[in-house]
Amino acid sequence: MLLFSTLLSIHASMTPDDFIQLVLEWNRTSSYDYNVIPGIEWHGEHTVRYGNDTLWLALEEYQSRNILAARYEKVASDGVVWDTDYVMNFEERKMAVRLERSYLEEALSVEPAFSTPHFITLLIQKGYLESDGDLPVLRTPMVVGEDGVNLLADVINGKCRYRLPVVYISRTYYNALPVDAKRMAGRLKGVAHVLVQGDGSLNPKLAAACEDKNERYGAIGIYYPSRAVDHKRFLYRVYEGSSDDLMEKVIRDVIEYCNAQMVDALYTWQGVSNALLRENLEKQQKERMTAELAREQTQNETDALIASVDEDLNRMKRQVEELTRANEALLCENQGLRAKLRAKDEVPILYLGEEEELFQGEIREMILDALSESLEHTAEKTRRADVLNDILQNNHYENIHEQRERMIKNLFRDYKTMSGTLRQELQKFGFTITEDGKHYRLTYYGDDRYHTTVSKTASDRRSGMNTAADIVRVML
Repeated sequence: MLLFSTLLSIHASMTPDDFIQLVLEWNRTSSYDYNVIPGIEWHGEHTVRYGNDTLWLALEEYQSRNILAARYEKVASDGVVWDTDYVMNFEERKMAVRLERSYLEEALSVEPAFSTPHFITLLIQKGYLESDGDLPVLRTPMVVGEDGVNLLADVINGKCRYRLPVVYISRTYYNALPVDAKRMAGRLKGVAHVLVQGDGSLNPKLAAACEDKNERYGAIGIYYPSRAVDHKRFLYRVYEGSSDDLMEKVIRDVIEYCNAQMVDALYTWQGVSNALLRENLEKQQKERMTAELAREQTQNETDALIASVDEDLNRMKRQVEELTRANEALLCENQGLRAKLRAKDEVPILYLGEEEELFQGEIREMILDALSESLEHTAEKTRRADVLNDILQNNHYENIHEQRERMIKNLFRDYKTMSGTLRQELQKFGFTITEDGKHYRLTYYGDDRYHTTVSKTASDRRSGMNTAADIVRVML
């Protein structure tokens, strides 16, 4: 599962040795001793591995493309596998930072809080990060004062250049911040820019400069560099825990956007490993061709070499296939998990009790039916009416009850006897039909609490409509 992904522009002053030393410093200075790989002695190698099977750090150099890749992997005691990758392309002066979490079969279900790698802080502290277009990459919020009004206006009006999303936090009605802006900026370092309204008195100037499109009174806006992604606005609501809830919503939305961006394969550990394997395969194939040309001169020596090369080729091909399958599996997993993350924006109001749904969406529609009925008897332009209407609009109310009621009434409108067609339609509707003397017994989804009877032969034209009325009253 991809937890975190970003692509950063790196200053020309960083050398390959600087990159490696920074990776080693990141591990050596970890806040948690159990994450530190002991006994690392670096002697200038660009391809090397340290540690053991459950805690290791590896470096790979792809010389032909001037790329250095580092992977740190930790297998926790509960089976959770953590992978942190740093891939530096020195030709393009860009670095990918990725954090992934996967599981072994014996892994327990865990949901740790997300945290961006401390490595990005080291990049900022040492001055290795280039500005993101018109905005510097910081781990602290940028305060928008009198001199920052035009910058914010350019962001909101789409005139500012940047590649990372911009989060703008407005002041509340009481001139306070709705969230801990410093903490949010720390968690989003290297992923987004965090701008904070300096003072509530700036509202008139900001409104004029931003054509009245700016957030205010505690609302938070996310402005994405891609015009294909709509600007998001999160309103400020006062309740216990609202500040933390608001922060998590914003952070989740930003991280989900960043993780969904397409990344070139050579900015991933697997992509670099695959490229190196392909390069080695090509080299081995050339050696084999040379050996075959010299076969007649040194038959015995070339046979041994060819056998060795064939073995290496088969081994490398298997590695490529395994890496490709693993990569495809992770891509599928990420797509599914992103869909689940998007669904988490919906906040549950009620929880299900012991009753099971007889068909998908039944209980939800019943609750929405009740709200719709209540709304019809509620005075307009009242708080209750606004809340009920808001819930109905945001839950895709389909009024299934009315549709099913109409269907039942149509089926029994001219009822005379249980025809084959009527029996099929009732079974599709969820009824089990059994004979009970001179009547048919209709049981709703096999639940004996909900049943009615209908005569095998109708005595008058109202018989069918009475049955339909019973079904609507008791079962729908």
